[in-house]
Amino acid sequence: MGQQQLLLIVLGVIIVGIAVVVGINVFTASSLEANKSALVADLQTIGSMAQQYYRKPTAMGGGGNSFLGWTAPVSLRETANMGAILDFGTVTATNVTLVATGTETESDGKTPIEVTMVFSANQIDTVYFSE
Repeated sequence: MGQQQLLLIVLGVIIVGIAVVVGINVFTASSLEANKSALVADLQTIGSMAQQYYRKPTAMGGGGNSFLGWTAPVSLRETANMGAILDFGTVTATNVTLVATGTETESDGKTPIEVTMVFSANQIDTVYFSE
C-alpha cells in the first residue's frame, strides 16, 4: 500500500471515531431531555387528578375545596419514566407538592434527575428542575 492510502485509512478511522463520540453525546442529551419532559407529563396527569379531587364535593367522594385526604392512584406512583416511587412532599388543604425522580442521571452520571411541582386549586408551578 502506498503512503497516501494509509493516510486516507487513518484519516477515515479518526473521522468515524469522532462521529461515534458526537453521536453518543447527542443521544445522551436527548435521552435526558426526553425523561424530563416525560416526568413533567406524568406529574401533570397526577396533579390534575388532585385538582379534580379538590373540586369534587365531599358528598361525591372529593375533597370539597381541600386537598386533604387525596392520594395518587397506586398504578401511577411508579411509571416507566419515574425510577423511584412518587414522593408526596406535602399535602395541605390548599396545595399538593409532588416530587418525581427520573430514570436518567444528571451530567455527573450519578444523581438522578428530579422534578418538583406544586399544584393548587387553579395553578401548577414547577418549583425545581434538577440539572
